[in-house]
Amino acid sequence: MAGSVYRDPAGDHLLTPENAALFVIDYQPSQIAAVNSIDRDLMLANIVSTVRTAKAFGLPIVHSTINVATGRGQPTVPELAELLADYPPIDRTTTNAWEDAEFVAAVRATGRRKLIACALWTEICMAFPALDAMREGYDVYPVVDAIGGTSEEAHRAGLERVVQAGGHPVGWVALAVELQRDWAREETVADVIEIVLTDRLLKES
Repeated sequence: MAGSVYRDPAGDHLLTPENAALFVIDYQPSQIAAVNSIDRDLMLANIVSTVRTAKAFGLPIVHSTINVATGRGQPTVPELAELLADYPPIDRTTTNAWEDAEFVAAVRATGRRKLIACALWTEICMAFPALDAMREGYDVYPVVDAIGGTSEEAHRAGLERVVQAGGHPVGWVALAVELQRDWAREETVADVIEIVLTDRLLKES
């Protein structure tokens, strides 16, 4: 059997563990409660699986919340906060995370040019920083089934706005497989099988 064709993991046009970073924005109780474009429990399961995947592949993660310090918002929901314990949240007052200097500095510090985008809501806290990041030359990949909008129409409009600006939508399962891509990369095979198949797809079928 022929071996795999070598591709530069940092320069690959597809997502790799060496060229991508994940941002996770505003998975807080009030934001989740207002999601109406996807079943909220399913969305939460999907963002948990997305973060588990990112951690399995060692991706840099930038975690942010809004208005916790002001007392207007509550922290990241516990099931996600536990996974993100090593990534202290950058708390903001701006709805557009790209207008927060600490957030932008944290993204730039990852050194990655491909940003996997997870934020609530799709039409605001995902779309605004995605649009700004793309203007600065980043590639942005919204995880479409791990985010949600205040309505189906708002979610769709937010995604379309980002796609029209050059964004690349992806689902959480495809993301995991794109990062793995070759089952000969055995160091992450067990994690991917557990996250995608054992804990989710086979259990839910």
